[in-house]
Amino acid sequence: MAFSSNHTLISRGTKVVGDLHFTGDLQIEGAVVGNIIAESGNDAKLVVAEKGSVEGEIRVPMVVINGKVNGNVHSIKHVELAAKAVVEGNVHYQLIEMVKGSQVNGSLVYSGAEAQKKGAKNDVSGPAKDDIKTTANT
Repeated sequence: MAFSSNHTLISRGTKVVGDLHFTGDLQIEGAVVGNIIAESGNDAKLVVAEKGSVEGEIRVPMVVINGKVNGNVHSIKHVELAAKAVVEGNVHYQLIEMVKGSQVNGSLVYSGAEAQKKGAKNDVSGPAKDDIKTTANT
C-alpha cells in the first residue's frame, strides 16, 4: 500500500478519545472513540487495520476497513471492505468493494448522484453501473 508523505499511525495498544481531523493518510491499528473527518481535499485515506476499531462516524474520501467500525461511514470516492471488516452502521459510497467475509450491519447507500451535485467538477458523468464492484457474499 502506498502512502503519501503525510501519514499518521495510531498503533496497537493506543486508544484515542475524541474527534480526529486529518489530512493525508491515517492508519488505525488501535482504537478511536470519536468521529474521524478528513480535512480539505479529496486525497485523504483512512485504513482501519484488522485489530483496529472506530466508535464514531467516518467522513473520508477513501476508506479501507478490515477491522471494526461502530458508526456510519461516508465516502465520496471509494470504500473497500476487506475480509474481516465489520461495520455496525450505514455505508454511504460512490464506489464500493466488498470481499467475501466482510459484514455490514446497516444499509448500503449509493451516493454517487449526491457527490456529483456537491461539486465533483472534474467528473460530471458520475460512475456507470459497471463501476460498482461488489464481490462479497455478506
